[in-house]
Order: sequence, then structure tokens, then C-alpha cells
Amino acid sequence: MTLLIKALSTLALMLAMGGSALAQEYVKGEVVKVDAKLQKLTIKHEPLTNLDMPAMTMVFVVAEQGLLDKVKTGQAIEFTADRVNGRITVTDIK
Repeated sequence: MTLLIKALSTLALMLAMGGSALAQEYVKGEVVKVDAKLQKLTIKHEPLTNLDMPAMTMVFVVAEQGLLDKVKTGQAIEFTADRVNGRITVTDIK
């Protein structure tokens, strides 16, 4: 019985942690530059609260090459960003 309680507690903790990642808020920004060769985007963005970062213009790497196909210079976007392997990375664009 104790093993079952530990297993359920661990599962609940994992789901809670995973749920917070899914609830990540989209941030408004404007694409300043697209660098397909280096898989990077320069974005002028609102504050990124999940990264404790004020509004600014900065260069991001993208999580997937396909994200670059969704944008062009001057385009208004909404995106999510997070630290991935120590690099601030655009993880989704809508």
C-alpha cells in the first residue's frame, strides 16, 4: 500500500510539473530578422515573465526549423520561449 501511495504521489507531481509547462503564456512580439541559416530569430518582444526578462529586442534560437517557415521580417507574432539546454529558445509561434 505504501508503494502505491508513493507511486501515485510521484505521478501527481510529474503531472503538475508538466501542466505548468503546457500553461506557458504566449508573448506578443515583432520579427525584426529571420536567419534561416543559423536557425535564429530576432524579435522585439513584450516582457517574458517565465524567464524574468523585460521587454527588449533580442536574438533567439528556434526549437524547430519549421518555426522559421511561419514568419517573415516585420510580422507581428505571439510566441513562447524557454531555456532549452542553456539557450533561450522560441518553442512555439502562433
